[in-house]
Amino acid sequence: MRAWTTPALATPRVMALTAGAFYAAGGTAALAVVLSATFPAPGRRSALLALAVTALVCGAGLLRWGRRLRRSAFHVVVGAGTLLITGAVPLAPTTASAVALAAVYAFVAIDVVFFFATRPAAAHLTALLLAATVALRGREGVTPGVAVALAVVCLVVTAAVGLLVRRASDAHRDALTGLRNRRGFDAALDAVLPVTRDGDLGLALLDVDHFKAVNDRQGHAAGDALLEDFADVLRRELPAHAVVARFGGDEFAVLLPGRTGTAALELLDSVRAHTAVGWSAGVAGRVSGESGTDLLRRADAALYAAKLAGRGRCRLDDGDSLELAADLERALAAGDVEAWLQPVVEPATGRVVGAEALARWTHPSRGPVRPDEFVAVAETTGLVVPLGAAVLAAACRGAHLLAAAHGPDLLLTVNVSGREIVADGWVERTVATVREEGWPLDQFVVEVTESVVDASSPAALDALRRLRATGAAVAIDDFGTGWSSFSRLDTLPADYLKLDHAFTAAITTSQRRTALLQALLSLSSSLGLLVVAEGVETPEQADLLAELGCPLAQGYLFARPAPAADLAAAAQAGAAACRTERV
Repeated sequence: MRAWTTPALATPRVMALTAGAFYAAGGTAALAVVLSATFPAPGRRSALLALAVTALVCGAGLLRWGRRLRRSAFHVVVGAGTLLITGAVPLAPTTASAVALAAVYAFVAIDVVFFFATRPAAAHLTALLLAATVALRGREGVTPGVAVALAVVCLVVTAAVGLLVRRASDAHRDALTGLRNRRGFDAALDAVLPVTRDGDLGLALLDVDHFKAVNDRQGHAAGDALLEDFADVLRRELPAHAVVARFGGDEFAVLLPGRTGTAALELLDSVRAHTAVGWSAGVAGRVSGESGTDLLRRADAALYAAKLAGRGRCRLDDGDSLELAADLERALAAGDVEAWLQPVVEPATGRVVGAEALARWTHPSRGPVRPDEFVAVAETTGLVVPLGAAVLAAACRGAHLLAAAHGPDLLLTVNVSGREIVADGWVERTVATVREEGWPLDQFVVEVTESVVDASSPAALDALRRLRATGAAVAIDDFGTGWSSFSRLDTLPADYLKLDHAFTAAITTSQRRTALLQALLSLSSSLGLLVVAEGVETPEQADLLAELGCPLAQGYLFARPAPAADLAAAAQAGAAACRTERV
């Protein structure tokens, strides 16, 4: 543990209870002297009584309201305790009573090593010893030896308590970075929740991007050095009152009292400018009545969304999504979430051979809600499993309509969230739904992004392998962006590769992109993978795909996403027109 860090046990609540108890004990000691000793001057008795009552009142106040104080305020609390004792000791009527009151300095010394990091603690102790010297100076019978003995006892007690506190704090500290660990962060979160106003607390979860690759390529020593540097940046760039923790691996957490979710997001974006390493973050601002567990869950979901969006960014869950989540839950119960289909074709012939299912929801007052918006809400609030189940069932029903128009061998592909994949029983529920809806498993394809597989491994990989064992297939969506690599193609449990829209858009304008596509098609064919080019919007793109031998494509050139009934009706109308033309 770093020597200059504050003991993790010293939360505002514990500091308030400790300081309050010691104030009360010191006040009681002074009151005992007032009640039992004979004073040569009445004024000194009254002054000492006033100090005793002040200490008792302060102690009661700290016990009752002290947990609301900021950590920095306890420097004043400790300094005031030193001043009270320094004022009380000269008022004692006898040397024995003066030494007894001076022993209360030990309470302050214990507070110092318990509450503060090493440097401010040393400053407080120095001030305390100087104050004790001044308070006892001139007392009959208090020789330098007595003063030294009193100081030694005080310092030994202080050192012992400090050692025990820091040993206990080791359980709340990360050994590598000196930051709090998960236990220490949870303790800080529990302490700060009761003393913050609604909406006045931001929490962020951070992940270092592609940290596993650093360990694999450069070794664990390089990975540890990266984590230490990252921790130093967070410690330096974040406010002093921020609680920063390392949960383990490349996972970090930041608690920002006094900041809304939006303010926390802005702060983290500014910190990003000072870090050389790439990292992603999910941020959540606490809403009224929310527990620490719920706040962490929303930040975790926002982090997951940031990873899926390509990493290297911060995502905010601002709490407004909870209202939208309630509406989405009602929509799922009422069957109002639909599955539209977009045809997948052979670029050489234009023949429809499959369809991708896309979730659609029209809110009763907001109108159509963007899929990325309500899917992110579902991820955040735990609705993603029922959402996925509803879309899957609706997609199978729609696929039957489309198959009636284009033939029974139609492929159906359905997008799946990484949260769904790792949920208990996902494979079994998916297979059961497909069978109940009467759709052939060997014509069913699950689409996942490569980032989902990367973020959710190894549980996601295991689930996808078990699904493929049932006869279903897997497609890797948005290939060609982010962390895509040809070297990983042989390790992904996939049957299809879906090229990202941005990749497809450049194939007719970049010779290098054309050459890259040709190489990818050749390599995929060797590995038994079928390539689907997404985002085809021009005849030139379709012609080049056909020329290069790309087996499958989809995009606005062929058809836009639409309800299955509309697509089936359009196909039947087209077939009828062809028959009429031939006649």
